[in-house]
Amino acid sequence: MKKETAILAIVIAFIVGFITGAVVAILKGSAAVERPVVAQKAPVAETAPVPAEPAPSPVETAGKIQALKDILKKDPKNLSAWVELGNIYFDTNQPQEAIDAYSKYLAVKPDNPDVRTDMGIMFRKLGDYDRAIKEFRTAAQNDPKHVNSRYNIGLVLLHDKQDIKGAIKAWEEYLKTDPNSERANRVRTQMDKLKGMVK
Repeated sequence: MKKETAILAIVIAFIVGFITGAVVAILKGSAAVERPVVAQKAPVAETAPVPAEPAPSPVETAGKIQALKDILKKDPKNLSAWVELGNIYFDTNQPQEAIDAYSKYLAVKPDNPDVRTDMGIMFRKLGDYDRAIKEFRTAAQNDPKHVNSRYNIGLVLLHDKQDIKGAIKAWEEYLKTDPNSERANRVRTQMDKLKGMVK
């Protein structure tokens, strides 16, 4: 009787062990199948690069310019077409053409600080620093909170006119309109260095 009980206990232990092993193996197998899917999806979503918009080809750009010129031939007062044409010339490094287009727009709407600032940048590109500063100042007068025009005044005064005191003064005005941005922090750092140079 004792021998049969011992055999029965061994058989039961064997069956329990087998079942437990099978359950563990199944659970591990399903976890192993599920885990990589989760692990792969999250990083791919987080680290996948955002595809950059390809730059238009010269042929596409020329086509856009011609289409805008055709529009403006029929409707010379189409302000959005003038700005778009100016922006294409701006982006393709054609400063005089951009200035001509922006001037047509500003002849009708002289108080647009964004267009005026872009035109000032194009004057700077041509080396006409005084005219660039004039355009930036006009933009800042038209919109006292216009950040880019005020920033660019300091930029041209410092780098192109070598007027350190003028740049500091211009950037002090800029910081009143944009005190907390990353660019403002960089300007403060640069101003500290500049103030050390003029003492």
